[in-house]
Amino acid sequence: MKIFENQNLKPYNTFGMEVYAQRFVELETAEETPAAVAEYLQQWPYYILGGGSNTLFTNDFCGTIVHPAFQGIEVMEENSDNVLLRVAAGEPWDNLIQYCIRRQYFGIENLTAIPGLVGSAPVQNIGAYGVEVKDTVQKVQGYILSTRNPFELSNADCLFGYRNSIFKQTLKNDCIITYVWFQLSKKQHFTLTYQGLAKALQERELPLTLRNVSDCVRQIRDSKLPDPQLVGNGGSFFKNPVVPAEKYKDLQTQHPDLVAYDAPDGGKKLSAGQLIEKAGWKGKRVGNAGTWKNQALVLVNYGGATPKEVLDVAETIIKDVKMMFNVTLEMEINRI
Repeated sequence: MKIFENQNLKPYNTFGMEVYAQRFVELETAEETPAAVAEYLQQWPYYILGGGSNTLFTNDFCGTIVHPAFQGIEVMEENSDNVLLRVAAGEPWDNLIQYCIRRQYFGIENLTAIPGLVGSAPVQNIGAYGVEVKDTVQKVQGYILSTRNPFELSNADCLFGYRNSIFKQTLKNDCIITYVWFQLSKKQHFTLTYQGLAKALQERELPLTLRNVSDCVRQIRDSKLPDPQLVGNGGSFFKNPVVPAEKYKDLQTQHPDLVAYDAPDGGKKLSAGQLIEKAGWKGKRVGNAGTWKNQALVLVNYGGATPKEVLDVAETIIKDVKMMFNVTLEMEINRI
């Protein structure tokens, strides 16, 4: 365990906000977690920080930041059809993707190039191109902060929803995830329900392989999304809103090209990026903050932006989309 005082958090958040934490605790092994909980996490404020890819720090953090840095991927069970992996919370997500591609484990290749660490994946129930991480998570392990007890939650116990889970509900700010278990297939199968991905593979005349699917996903993402190493951003800033089917029909009369997908509750999931673009915000810049030129859903720090500048842009977008479509956008980003 490493302890730092007055730690600059700029390297730990993809928005590139230069804010400071009063105390920064880096966990080097999962076994250090109980001691960290007992020593540093019994009083507010504290925050568990993974890769910082879905986090907007709005000010200096006057408390303790805990950062799981321990890594590792272990095969726990394996047969001719499936493999069960236990992956440490501090393992970079894309490292796991590449590990699975090399070993021909199917199921998460559509989630290529999503920034962040493995421990954050079930919290957000990350998803892209027709796949969500809940489709492969078998269970999640960690520690409850309020009781200082370890926990183990099955897939069903995690209460996964669209960009949601128990870790954003009743266990929000009350647990540290140490390991995520993934059950993946060794039998070839692909999810190509996202038209853009299927089209990219077809246009390139590429055979269906894990590597080719992963590479196509990466190319699509690179064409739409800025590299956080070059342009600060937190990925998708807003959730795709879900509206009743009748409301979607009404919107279609005014906007025939409005994109929508079926939602589990019978409603329609709209494209937040399209709504923002139609509201005139694609590539728009206000001061040092704005939206990305190729994807209106991504708010960016063009250099030197303050948290207030980013939030001002976000709030104005919400207001403009509400005025134009009578649809309220919800921020996906965690504001700290």
